[in-house]
Amino acid sequence: MFFRKKGKIRKIEDERLLAFIEKQKKQLEMQQQMVENSVDPSEEVLYRLKLTKAKYLFLLKEARVRNTSKR
Repeated sequence: MFFRKKGKIRKIEDERLLAFIEKQKKQLEMQQQMVENSVDPSEEVLYRLKLTKAKYLFLLKEARVRNTSKR
């Protein structure tokens, strides 16, 4: 009786995690295109690209640990 809420919260948080992963993926792709299209990207742009990529990879690992996937 008391454990149903825990499962519901986990499901909601897993959905939030997957939505955030999609958002980070789109942002990463956009930044990668910006770097590819620029002649001489600045250090800040390269730094932001690395940071976004690290966040995206961290979120993927977290989803893998939690056994979440799109269905």
